[in-house]
Parts: sequence; structure tokens; C-alpha cells
Amino acid sequence: MADSSFDIVSKVDQQEADNALNQARKEVEQRYDFRGTETSVAWSGEQILIKANSEDRATAALDVFQSKLIKRGISLKSLEAGEPYSSGKEYRIVSSLKDGIDQENGKKITKIIRDEGPKGVKAQIQGDEVRVSSKKRDDLQEVIQLLKSMDLDVDLQFTNYR
Repeated sequence: MADSSFDIVSKVDQQEADNALNQARKEVEQRYDFRGTETSVAWSGEQILIKANSEDRATAALDVFQSKLIKRGISLKSLEAGEPYSSGKEYRIVSSLKDGIDQENGKKITKIIRDEGPKGVKAQIQGDEVRVSSKKRDDLQEVIQLLKSMDLDVDLQFTNYR
């Protein structure tokens, strides 16, 4: 009998991220407490640029964006927000969305599976994802439950379960 397997990935739905950004931009433009503060939330290439005339308004705009991401089902683990910094008369926050599992987290995940997972389960890193395979499907279910219970730095999805 062939091995069963699944992939562990960390992907961000770009359309949902774009929708969240647009909702945050609209809310910032319409909210009374942002009036006259020249606050904006926009894409800057692959990054999200938040501008405001005070540090407090910039962090408030970041909070609005984070709440929109949560409503859209995007984990905050995939948002890498920078610290507010002064640029002339305005404050800026540069943020980015993490896509894929980096080598360091991939190694952590495979080590967890090796140390705490059921015997006979194999995990290997393939680019920015981790493939887990085993003869028993129940063992794969156990690995999924184990990883869901762990507090990792990355948002995980489990795909290609076969």
C-alpha cells in the first residue's frame, strides 16, 4: 500500500489581503478621529505603507488594518509590522505579509514531528513547504493535531491530504 501524505504550507490569500487593506483605507478616510491627520493605508510594492502625522494615529491605523485582516480570516502571524518611524513631518509604519515557511521554521516543524510525533512518520522540507508522509492515515491526523496545539511563529495550513 502506498504512503499517505499531506503538505504543510503558509500561504496568504492575496485577494483577501487586498480587500482587508481597502476596507482599512476606507475606514481611516471616514472615521472622525482620523479627520485632518492625513492618515493613509496603501500598498507600496509588496509592502503595506501606513502614514500619519503622529505616531499614535499611525499605530491606530495599523490596529484598524489588523482588525480587517482578522475579519477576512488572515492570521496576524503572517503580518510582519515594523515600528513607527519619523520621516520628515509624518510617521510611517512599513509592514509586509509573510508567505511560505522559511528554512528555520521548516526545521522546527520537522524536529517537532520527529521528536513528538508518532513513529514511522517522515517529514521533509520542499522549498517553502513541508511534506509529511506515513503508512497510516491516523498518524497523519495525529501530526496535524500536534502542530495545531503548538504555538509556532507561522500560520500553518494543511493541504494535499491523500
